[in-house]
Amino acid sequence: MNYSKSSPVKIVIIGAGGTGGYIIPHLYRIAYSSDRPVRIIIADGDVVEKKNLVRQNFTYCDIGENKAKVMAERYASVFGMQTEYVPEFIEDENRLHDLLKPTYSNYYSVGNELNILIGAVDNNRSRQMCHKVFYDENDLVYIDSGNGEFTGQMVCGVRRSGRTVYKPVAGVYPDILADKELFPTELSCAERSVSAPQSISANLFASTAVVSLLYRLIILGKLDIKRLTFSSRTLSMKAA
Repeated sequence: MNYSKSSPVKIVIIGAGGTGGYIIPHLYRIAYSSDRPVRIIIADGDVVEKKNLVRQNFTYCDIGENKAKVMAERYASVFGMQTEYVPEFIEDENRLHDLLKPTYSNYYSVGNELNILIGAVDNNRSRQMCHKVFYDENDLVYIDSGNGEFTGQMVCGVRRSGRTVYKPVAGVYPDILADKELFPTELSCAERSVSAPQSISANLFASTAVVSLLYRLIILGKLDIKRLTFSSRTLSMKAA
């Protein structure tokens, strides 16, 4: 599947922690090296804790700060780009639709903007919301990554002119839609502090997969990978 290499791009990434924190620096680098307008918005309501330093892309001086704020301010300034972030969990479909609204419609023909949603979340309730928003959008590339301690997957859903070309993550893994998980803000502090085991190597594998796809899409104008599974234990990736 081919995309324009010159039309403007808007990217909304939900989650700036385990995987998102490693995607974001390279996302700005790709945007900086491209020959087109690129707008990046980072959303995350979580704050940096000392325990995050073990496997997430933060430093000691970031503790207590909002994750989206840290990532946006640090890397947007490095590459001379506009700093945009939402220091809250996106848990409302209308809010997400608003974030995905075209930016450059006054300068380019409507529908010519490439809209990308990156889900770097760790809960299926957020994936269910993204799934609904995906099917309500006419044109959207929705990239979701998820992983456990050593294994994971990346799924790229595509909507073009109101038609689903590639299924989103919940279309490939329908059990996501049946999950009764809650949004982060619906959990107690104790519940939010408990998460599935992950490792820095799995987070890096997941981010590498997403960044590689984004490079092909934004720089080369090609999208030819629908999904990918990986194992950081066996150092392997398999694309489809």
